[in-house]
Amino acid sequence: MNISVVIPLLNEDESLQELYDWIVRVVQSNQYSYEILFIDDGSTDNSWNVIQQLSEKDSNVKGIKFQTNYGKSQALNAGFELAQGDVIITMDADLQDSPDEIPELYDLIIKDGFDLISGWKKKRYDSKIRKNIPSKLFNLAARRTSGLKLHDFNCGLKAYSNEVVKNIDVYGEMHRYIPVLAKNEGFTKIDEKVVQHQARKYGVTKFGIDRFINGFLDLITIWFLSKFGKRPMHLFGFLGSLMFIIGFLSAAYIGVTKLLKLFYYHTPTRLVTENPWFYIALTTMIIGTLFFLSGFLGELILRTKRDKSLYKISQKINL
Repeated sequence: MNISVVIPLLNEDESLQELYDWIVRVVQSNQYSYEILFIDDGSTDNSWNVIQQLSEKDSNVKGIKFQTNYGKSQALNAGFELAQGDVIITMDADLQDSPDEIPELYDLIIKDGFDLISGWKKKRYDSKIRKNIPSKLFNLAARRTSGLKLHDFNCGLKAYSNEVVKNIDVYGEMHRYIPVLAKNEGFTKIDEKVVQHQARKYGVTKFGIDRFINGFLDLITIWFLSKFGKRPMHLFGFLGSLMFIIGFLSAAYIGVTKLLKLFYYHTPTRLVTENPWFYIALTTMIIGTLFFLSGFLGELILRTKRDKSLYKISQKINL
């Protein structure tokens, strides 16, 4: 199979028929073998009924319905697990991503050998204050942190080789950082393509300004995981050892100073336990030990796999 189109959605019943017709027109005109995977992330409107109707007319339409709203990352993860195409295309269901980009994205993966192509909505039709400016700041921080020279990490329109999606684990709200996750797994042929962005035709956006706050928090997480996720002892062991040594040397200094005053200078001195620096040194040693133990626990956790699904599927179509 040439292409799998993975579409996560939430309450987009008005746009699904039009999106389906557009995708089919593009893939059939290019003679691609294809499947369209709709992942309904707990919609409360008529979205699932529309998907069922589409699947009755076209066996290439497949669907997953979540029991409740688990988030875009979980929806993408479910789609990636089931996708069979040589190239996986992801796009949003709100018609702001253009299926006309599919042939060029496909060629970049198959003919040019890229692992991942991320869309870049160079010209946007969103609110400048609510989306454009925060998005530019967010992408600047992501570029500096990840080392990837992409302009639009959060663009929903992306193309992946099958190998990439089968080797990354998208969870939490990490869909913003799929290129970084791919890079961490050793996929280095990552680039971007300027894509057409369209104004929303139906409904309203499902994301608020809080997504940028969460995005920066996730950015810190992904930076930590990329640096120390596979060897947490390198960070926690180093910090723990450093703090323990500082605390131990401080305590030793306090003790030696007291002994010198008593037996060499023969001057009266207060008890060690009356010296506030003693408790600072002791606390530093305890914190250092805790950091060290955290490193050990991190190493142990890495050796266990998450066996609990991050989402529950209530219905499937053509799967």
